Amino acid sequence: MRLKLVIVSEYKTIIPGEVSVPELHGFLLGSVNPRPIAFVSSVDENGNHNLSPFSFFNVFSANPPIVVFSPARRGRDNTTKHTYENIKRTMECTVNIVNYDMTHQMVLSSAEYPAGTSEFVKAGFTPVKSDLVKPPRVGESPSQMECKVRDIINYGEVAGGGNLIIAEVVKLHIKTSILGDNGKIDPFKIDTVARGGGLWYTRAKDGLFSILNPKGNDNIGFDKMPERIRNSKVLTGNDLGQLGKQNELPSRDEVIDFVSKNPELNNLLNEGEIEQRLHTLAKGSLEKGDVETAWKILMMNKV
Repeated sequence: MRLKLVIVSEYKTIIPGEVSVPELHGFLLGSVNPRPIAFVSSVDENGNHNLSPFSFFNVFSANPPIVVFSPARRGRDNTTKHTYENIKRTMECTVNIVNYDMTHQMVLSSAEYPAGTSEFVKAGFTPVKSDLVKPPRVGESPSQMECKVRDIINYGEVAGGGNLIIAEVVKLHIKTSILGDNGKIDPFKIDTVARGGGLWYTRAKDGLFSILNPKGNDNIGFDKMPERIRNSKVLTGNDLGQLGKQNELPSRDEVIDFVSKNPELNNLLNEGEIEQRLHTLAKGSLEKGDVETAWKILMMNKV
């Protein structure tokens, strides 16, 4: 009896150019992770604010202080991003660090909104006037960098091509709440979030978690959210970020049907502090990832 020798390679070998750009992109991002996130604020020639996250990002030099990030060309249609177009014209930006409390709002801001749309408004972030550059800082960010762009390096005019932004930090704003007793940034207090492959993120304190991206750009956002919900004393920015990714509010009939199937909820409408009770109950649904139920609970007292 002859034995057949079978050699199984322990590697999957990929040669760029022999696979599609999206496939190669997925393998690169799945390999190089976690990646820090630059939350970049820019303005267009008319002063309109733009805010967008980029995980092709890192600090490059301390003297002079340089950060680099890349708003790459879209692999789908080879278009460039508003951040890139704005920075080409103004050569200024702010780079804001993302922590866990900002993640759902940050993801909400990443949808491809039409030019001129302010992601500060759409995702509920607070613009803070910068001292040395025109683009505002993100008030919720624990560390905010005002930057003058030194150079832009283009790596091709084809889909997926990178545009390397080399920016000098001219002023740095660090919240004192993230500093330890030694005056240095405490990694647990800053609680940064990094990007993985696909829908995965990494929290410095706890490890991996996933977040669903918004469905298109016609979502509720903070701007279309009822004011009583947007200004909730119970729901956090992360909670509102989850709610804002939905494309539409539940209809009156959907809410009525929901209440009829959950008669025990009717008692809530006959008790005091209705808003707070509904918001607390909705928060419980959001913690389970059930955004649709959370919205129906929040809209109960309006049917």
